[in-house]
Amino acid sequence: MKNEAKPMTKYLLLFLLIFLFNPFQVANAQNLESKIDSLILAEFKDRNGPGAVFMVAQNGKIVYQKAFGKANLELELDLSPENIFQLGSMTKQFTAVAVLMLEEQGKLNTGDPISKYIPDYPLGDKITIHHLLTHTSGIKDFTKMKSLSTIAQKEMTPKMMVDFFKDEKADFLPGEKFEYNNSGYVLLGYLIELVSGGSYEDFIQQQIFQKIGMNQSSYASDRKVIHKRAYGYHKKETGYVNKTVISFSIPFSSGSLMSTTTDLLKWQNALNQHRLLSTKNTNKAFQKYRLNNGEAFDYGYGWHIKSIHGTPSREHGGSIFGFKTMGVYLPSKDIYVVGFSNCDCQSPTQIARDIASAALQYLTNKKN
Repeated sequence: MKNEAKPMTKYLLLFLLIFLFNPFQVANAQNLESKIDSLILAEFKDRNGPGAVFMVAQNGKIVYQKAFGKANLELELDLSPENIFQLGSMTKQFTAVAVLMLEEQGKLNTGDPISKYIPDYPLGDKITIHHLLTHTSGIKDFTKMKSLSTIAQKEMTPKMMVDFFKDEKADFLPGEKFEYNNSGYVLLGYLIELVSGGSYEDFIQQQIFQKIGMNQSSYASDRKVIHKRAYGYHKKETGYVNKTVISFSIPFSSGSLMSTTTDLLKWQNALNQHRLLSTKNTNKAFQKYRLNNGEAFDYGYGWHIKSIHGTPSREHGGSIFGFKTMGVYLPSKDIYVVGFSNCDCQSPTQIARDIASAALQYLTNKKN
């Protein structure tokens, strides 16, 4: 019996080797990597200029992660996947989830009018937290105000920021239109502070980042020494220049967080595993909503709800002086793509969508 077992063991090992190292599968994986490389290098061609970091994950694990270009032009430091970037409007995901966490704690309701928390806010009895989350409030977006330059480098409290735009004439009545709005998310950050009794920064740091191990993520700062920071750039006719300095108290809860691609995977996995929110409240973030006239629009709470080749996607980008970012998640395939650029002259948005499309095609071929 022992002599018969040895040949069987050999055949089994041979079968496993053939299965695990199937040339077709290996070639497919190599083709996907080459395809992703070519998509990125078509846009990020200057190896001596600012660049990008891209990550692709499937089933919660990284399958592709590379950096291109420089993290710091003056010191000629190459970018690496560990570099920390400013997220810009990808911050809105964290703000929206923080609001839903407070709702689960019974401290607010997304149907509440904002007058419940800010009694003197114009139209505050008609504007709800839901309107702020979905960009349907109609309040003036402070980034479109000419007077923004007068405060761009000042340290503003959340109340000062709200007072800066609250008396501006509304663009439309609540629920009449979808129009992307940074003021709404600044208001949400202020509400988080009023309801939680602490600062927005502390809430995000303690209730989200620390809870799920996002150890390289924080509220942004140009003054703190931040290990592995990627420096941001603009491009002028004469070449690259350092990014314009602003006070991060201006974008606040609409765009002032910073992170890494690896930390964002921890974020996506935590959402999938309901470590921060119940299934019910998680679903509230990822569904489409309707205007007053019944028309649906493609935004949930902090995410655009779209599709890629008919496959549902959750997406959001970000843009802040010196940086552009993009995240695309395909829930049915558990594919997550993140792209960061440290020059606001180059956007990872379409590349991230194209990479998600390539990953979809690779999975389809793999099944066939």
